[in-house]
Amino acid sequence: MVAMPDQPLLDLSADVVTLTAQLVDIESVSRDETSIADAVEAVLSPYPHLQVVRRGNTVVARTDLGHAERVVIAGHLDTVPLNANLPHRREQTPEGELLHGLGTCDMKGGDAVILKLAAEVTEPNRDVTYILYEAEEIDAEFNGLRLLAESDPALMEADFAILMEPSNAAVEAGCQGTLRVEVRTTGERAHSARAWRGVNAIHGAAEVLARLNTYEARRPVIDGLEYHEGLNAVFIRGGVAGNVLPDECVVEVNFRFAPDRSEAEAEAFCREFFAGYDVRLTDTSPGALPGLAVPAAAAFVEAVGGQVAPKFGWTDVARFTALGVPAVNFGPGDPMLAHKQEEFVPAADIVRCEQQLRAWLGAPTEEGRA
Repeated sequence: MVAMPDQPLLDLSADVVTLTAQLVDIESVSRDETSIADAVEAVLSPYPHLQVVRRGNTVVARTDLGHAERVVIAGHLDTVPLNANLPHRREQTPEGELLHGLGTCDMKGGDAVILKLAAEVTEPNRDVTYILYEAEEIDAEFNGLRLLAESDPALMEADFAILMEPSNAAVEAGCQGTLRVEVRTTGERAHSARAWRGVNAIHGAAEVLARLNTYEARRPVIDGLEYHEGLNAVFIRGGVAGNVLPDECVVEVNFRFAPDRSEAEAEAFCREFFAGYDVRLTDTSPGALPGLAVPAAAAFVEAVGGQVAPKFGWTDVARFTALGVPAVNFGPGDPMLAHKQEEFVPAADIVRCEQQLRAWLGAPTEEGRA
């Protein structure tokens, strides 16, 4: 057991579920990850087979064995704010043990797997870069992977990457991109008692909504996976006073686009779809191609059972794709439980992820050592 003075303890000799509980009990809301990063750095630094680098509250540990292939296994250390869900709680159910608490699912179960692999797989069959990073749950400007790509891009170089986002311990490949646009209608103010003297901008938004109702989702197949795009109004605002016709109305639209579209192509689609309206781009993030034809990715999918699904939500795998590194999501827990007060992770998911990654890296599993 290793720790800095006045730091929480992490015991890498513990089983992976107990280690998850230890990580959960270190409070690490976004922008307050110093304690957990200190603990991670302290517990990994003594291992001679690892080169440990820290940037801010992001910790990178790398093997350098001269293998022809390098993979990244990454997870974020931060959580959303507390919601009366710390410390952890363990529950035995007829279906198996559940670990409850903030971050159990998103994603300290995955972080525990990373720490166990980093410490115990001393001679992997491919070089590995383990990244435990800060500030994934908030604005992109703080994201540890983004900052690492800017300060030390060589630390993110790899042939393949695994992001341990919760995916029910199954592979979800790539991710869809996302952007938001504001679609504006304009009118002319007038007293509502003399409405014929003005033009109601909110009424003018009816055509915008009508177009959205006629939208037919594109469903491209990429690397054998069917993605499903979506175009939806998520906010609408307008109005001046209870007796005034509004002269502006804004419909905010979110476009979830398949990873075979670039951000520019997705924006162009939205502008064409809303032709005739003032369309303003407010936010955009690229998708990530699954890259399942890459040998390392194909070997990984085979090693974990051959089942793979598309990722519809956006994750940081897109940051690896932007660097030319194909990536997948693979982590314990149900993503639908992320950020919920009742967040939990099945212990069996954590164990399965650890055992499958050990096997893929050529290390004996607990079953193999028994």
